[in-house]
Amino acid sequence: MKLPLLPAVSARKPGKRQMEALDTVLAEGTLDLVFQPIFEVATGEVFGYEVLTRSPSSAFKGPEALFSAATRAGMVGELGRLQRSLAINGALGNPLFINVHPAEFDSPFLVQPDDPIFRHGEDVFLEVTESAPLSHFEQCISVLGELRKKGIQVAIDDFGAGFSNVKYIADLAPDIVKLDRELMSQVHHGSRQFRLLTSIVRLCKDMGARVVAEGIETTEEYVIAEHAGVDFCQGYLLGRPSKVATGESWQPSS
Repeated sequence: MKLPLLPAVSARKPGKRQMEALDTVLAEGTLDLVFQPIFEVATGEVFGYEVLTRSPSSAFKGPEALFSAATRAGMVGELGRLQRSLAINGALGNPLFINVHPAEFDSPFLVQPDDPIFRHGEDVFLEVTESAPLSHFEQCISVLGELRKKGIQVAIDDFGAGFSNVKYIADLAPDIVKLDRELMSQVHHGSRQFRLLTSIVRLCKDMGARVVAEGIETTEEYVIAEHAGVDFCQGYLLGRPSKVATGESWQPSS
């Protein structure tokens, strides 16, 4: 799920239909999740799963609308906690990548000691969108610092989408950087875009982060990503989102 990036939503609270749908989701835990595998390039084995949220009600056009409505209703903290709880229960024994909405950094839920992510037996990577609003940045740094002390890791999502702030990587010191799909789109070996891609990968690694190439849909894209030096790949070519966190090893055909 690509969570809404900017707080450019009306301050007006959601309508009655959306409020009733939100109340139902939170009361009954009726949030739909799917899991997409992320593969390690060196071995072809599944490294972990990204948790993707699907809208559980026709009151919302998609997960972006759901989280926007929850933010306006002051319920985004509760919704994020439910998402994390269902994710942990649905993928026991697997490392997980879980998106966190920028507005959640202003709620107390993430740092509560009983948050579901702290009882997961495998690595948890909280995905923070590279273009998260600066209004949440200082709070984001503080909260992520507390979570890191408890073993939670950080991933920057969609790096390279729209604008890329290298200082963002330096300040957040992520464990993993996920490259935006556009950086992989129509890249050809030896092209200027390929050189840009390899430079970004090298920069991330120089800063201590491993790199995921997202949106891999063709064998050519996989090979390009591998040659660029990424550590992991994710996309429809390797594995589509599924309600069950299962995935087989994968290698490109020769």
